[in-house]
Amino acid sequence: MRTGPNYFKLSKQDKVDALETAAYTLGRPSDLLEKDIWVVWVLNALFSSKFGDHLVFKGGTSLSKAYKAIDRFSEDVDLAYDIRQVIPDLITEPSDPYPPSRSQAQKWTEAVHVRLAKWARGEVLPILASQIGSEALPATLREEGDRLCLDYEAVRSGTGYIRPSVLLEFGARSTGEPAKRHEVHCDISDALPDLQSPTATPRVMSAGRTFWEKATAIHAYCLRGEFRGGDRYARHWFDLDCLDAVGIAQDALEDRALARDVAKHNQHFFREKSQSGELIEYDRAVSGALCLVPSGEPLLTLEEDYNKMLDAGFLNADAVPFTELIERLSHLQTRANGIET
Repeated sequence: MRTGPNYFKLSKQDKVDALETAAYTLGRPSDLLEKDIWVVWVLNALFSSKFGDHLVFKGGTSLSKAYKAIDRFSEDVDLAYDIRQVIPDLITEPSDPYPPSRSQAQKWTEAVHVRLAKWARGEVLPILASQIGSEALPATLREEGDRLCLDYEAVRSGTGYIRPSVLLEFGARSTGEPAKRHEVHCDISDALPDLQSPTATPRVMSAGRTFWEKATAIHAYCLRGEFRGGDRYARHWFDLDCLDAVGIAQDALEDRALARDVAKHNQHFFREKSQSGELIEYDRAVSGALCLVPSGEPLLTLEEDYNKMLDAGFLNADAVPFTELIERLSHLQTRANGIET
């Protein structure tokens, strides 16, 4: 049991001292350690709420915080809210929550978009705001459609690459399964174990499903020949390499049922076209035609983003150079496409 002071009750200078001490011990930038505290606080607030049993924590941050499978800073919180909770009136078979046609998929997507934003605004935001108020925390909330941002008063500043804001990005076009509860803690506690800092027990998507979601998203990027969503996208390539290093990727490659389920989900809800205008077929991607390495200008853009992440301390100190990362993923691509289907 931690017997020291609560981080949030410290004076500003004491917070700075704690963060700098932990940064020196762990070899990580202090502004990243500060943001990590807010990430875990948000996870605790969400998964201890009334809708916690219907949420799933997913994405790169879950790989870092719950599975310790990647060694990089993960600043945003990616969450799946069970589609069966959002549009129960449109789903006729809860055990197989997929639309029966393309027109129904569009109808489901439109309904989810409207209802999810309403839910985030009407349910999630008040709960988080109440928690912030009851703990007298130096933070505010703002809406971005069906996304929420928790803006906090930072006591440390770094290169400017790390924003003093935790983005909560909600999706609701799947159940988020398979998932189970995991305990997570703040990175600062590894250096200052007596300091009281947030802990959480979120429901976390299986690492194997996260692998396939990232791999198929990368596949779509490569075939489109362009990137969307601003910067920091190089993290997905880094994550796949880390998942391969710890054996999660290989287990996922051998789980053909999981691969096909992710492909089916993408085909319903994430229809994309390649540079040539052809519809991207995710079932082919998971059946011997997966592409993990872009070419031409997109490859150069990816390299630039990766190097920015390195410079900002986003990745671990011994992260491989970009050329080696791409070589590793080329080997992973070859293995993925050689697995028996």
